[in-house]
Parts: sequence; structure tokens; C-alpha cells
Amino acid sequence: MKWLNYLLMLFIFFVSCNNQKSEKTIIDFNEKAIIDTDNKNKDNRPIYIAIASMTSPRETFTYYSQLIKYLADKIGKTILIKQKKTYDEVNELLKNGEVDFAFICSGAYVGLSQKRDVDLLVAPVINDKTYYQAYIISNKNLKIEKFEDLKDFSFAFTDPLSNTGYFYPKKLLKELETNKNLFFSKTVYTYGHDISIHMVNKGVIDGASVHGLIYDFIERTHPESIKNIKIIQKSEWFGMPPVVTPKSLDKEVYKKYQQLFLQINQDSIGRDILKKLKIEKFSVMQDSIYNNVRKLKEYVEGKNH
Repeated sequence: MKWLNYLLMLFIFFVSCNNQKSEKTIIDFNEKAIIDTDNKNKDNRPIYIAIASMTSPRETFTYYSQLIKYLADKIGKTILIKQKKTYDEVNELLKNGEVDFAFICSGAYVGLSQKRDVDLLVAPVINDKTYYQAYIISNKNLKIEKFEDLKDFSFAFTDPLSNTGYFYPKKLLKELETNKNLFFSKTVYTYGHDISIHMVNKGVIDGASVHGLIYDFIERTHPESIKNIKIIQKSEWFGMPPVVTPKSLDKEVYKKYQQLFLQINQDSIGRDILKKLKIEKFSVMQDSIYNNVRKLKEYVEGKNH
């Protein structure tokens, strides 16, 4: 999610952007944000990107702004960000070829890749890992020590296509031979892992399943934001949320974007941006790192639970 946020996160968190006087930033959080530069070698077509909102819209822009500014300068074009509330809306942009690339979650990726709607571009390496976990969290003032103890308590999911924020807790429910309507007293979709964390910390919701890297970043940078939270369970490891392109994107342009991401850590400005994001680098990933996510998705969708 000062990924993404930590991710991009990605997946991923970020610090606020300090723009130079020659730059302008126009933000419309209902639809898109525009990051422009004074590069004179632009053609008439801007670059369109989408960001799946793993964090709330304003937080997402804060985390990504310096990275997108860097990419715009390197490409030499205006970048228009299409900010959408749900993962499904971002998926539709990719299916229709309305964006050049997108930062999405691993759960959304496996659905798109199954239908061959996207190509895997890169994914971040964080803490020397290309994998991350889901955390089941609860308010520490409640007598909840394990997932089963959440019965008859309220619970927050992130998005119906979220791996950590939906597929994983749904798996736990299926293993208990129950479903969210029977097990929890109330459920909500927050459409942001940071929002889920905030709601549990404030006691508005009793428990949630969240992106582990986002939780870790908040714990290190804003410990007061998780002071009332305890982690009661961690998932198996899943492939890191990727950056993808639509199938319709020109292959030479695809290679250009891929090389750009791979080289971010090779200059001082890029390294500084990645350091703030807690990302070591972006790397080319094999699609097979998402097999665990595929198996999880297939398992939870096998029956109507």
C-alpha cells in the first residue's frame, strides 16, 4: 500500500511525492490521476496504466507517484493513471486493451492468465523474496487466538478477486465446512487492505484477511495503526502481485516496458525510489510461481461455499 506500498504492490507502500516546479499533477480519484512531465519528445498518445486498489485511492496515488513520475520521464510521455475501485474493473480495462500495463494482485492475474487476456511483464522482489503471505488479523482486545475463534464475529474481505483478502479466508471456511454467511456475524468488502487494517485496529470490524507485505510496512512505519491488532494466522506463500500488459499490446512496446522496469535499480534515482518502496528490484517471473494461487482459487471455487 511514504508498495505499492510496499507492493505494489503491489503489490507495496510509498512516501509522499515532492514534485519539481516543472511538473504538474492533477488528481481525480473517481477516475484517473494524471502525472505529466516537461519532456519535449512526446508523441500525441499518452501511456495509460491501471492500478488495482490494494490500498485506498489516495494512499495508492501517494505510494505510486514517484515511481510513475520516474517511468514517465524515462518513456518520455505523459502517463494517465486509471484508478478503479475493484479488481474486476481493472481486469476489464486489460481485457479491452484500454491500458498499456497494470499493477494487479495475484488473484486477479490467475483469472486473466487462464483466459490468456494478459502477458506477465515483471513482479517486484521484496525482502529478497518473490512470494508473500496473507495474514488473518483480529482486534487484540477480543478473545480470538485462531481463525475458528472468529465464529459469530464480524469480518472484512478486501475484494472478491483478492487472493489474500478473499480466496485464502474462503479456503479456511471451506476447511471448516461452512461459509461466510453461517460463520461470521457480519461481513464487508473494504476494497483496500489498509482500510481493513484500520477498521480492525479501531474495533469497527473484529477480524480480516490482509496482504502481509502491506501489514508489515504499516507496522514498521506507523506502529500506532496496528497497536490494537494481533496476527492469528499466516498463509502459505504465494507469487508476488505482478505488473501485466494486455495481450493486444505491441510486442516491441512490451519489451521496451519490461526493460525499463528491469533497469530501475540501475541508476541512483531509481534505486532511491525502490528503496522507499522497500523493493529490491523488478524481475521477470515464471508464470509457475502463481500455481499456488491457481490451486487455491480452484479449491475455493470447487463448491458453492
